[in-house]
Amino acid sequence: MRPTPASAQAAPLLVVMGVSGSGKTTFGAELARRLGVPFADADDFHTPAGIAKMSAGVPLDDEDRLPWLRAIGAWLAGHARDGGVAGCSALKRSYRDLLREYAPDVAFVHLHGAPEIVRRRVAERPGHFMPASLVDSQFQTLEPLEPGERGLVLDLDAPLDDLVAAYLAAAPLSDPTPKKADR
Repeated sequence: MRPTPASAQAAPLLVVMGVSGSGKTTFGAELARRLGVPFADADDFHTPAGIAKMSAGVPLDDEDRLPWLRAIGAWLAGHARDGGVAGCSALKRSYRDLLREYAPDVAFVHLHGAPEIVRRRVAERPGHFMPASLVDSQFQTLEPLEPGERGLVLDLDAPLDDLVAAYLAAAPLSDPTPKKADR
C-alpha cells in the first residue's frame, strides 16, 4: 500500500498565529471543532521557566522559544496525516520555518489587527501569565506572512463566526502566497 501524500490529507493542518490576545485559542478551538480535528493551544507547551519569565513581564527570546517550538512542531508532525489546528504565536518567519521542518504542509492563519484592541483583550484576561505590558514587544517581534508562506490573514476584530466563514471560503490554503480575507 502506498502512503497518502500529505497534500491529499482529509483535513487541514493549520497554525493559527498572531500576537498574544489576538484570539488564537478562541478561533483555533472553534475552527478545529467545525473541521472535526484536534486543537492544541501552544500555551500548554511552554516550559515552566518560560511561563515564569513571561509572568515577570520579561519577553521570551529565541533561545527560550526553541524547546517550545520544537514541542509544537512535534505535535503538528503527529497530526500531519489526519489534520489538526494549533494556536501558536509563530511571530517570526524563522519560527514558522522551524514548524515547517516538522510539518512541511502546515498552513498559517494570521489573526492580525490593531494593538489597542489586543492590549484591551490581554488586560481583560483573568489569570493568564502574559501581561499586557508585553503586547508591544510581540508586535515589534511580529513578521507577517511572506510570499512563499501558505496562509491567510484575517481581521482579529471580526466576529468568531465571520472568521470561521472567511477561513472556510478561502480553504484549502494551498497557494504559496498569503491571502488577505475580506470580512
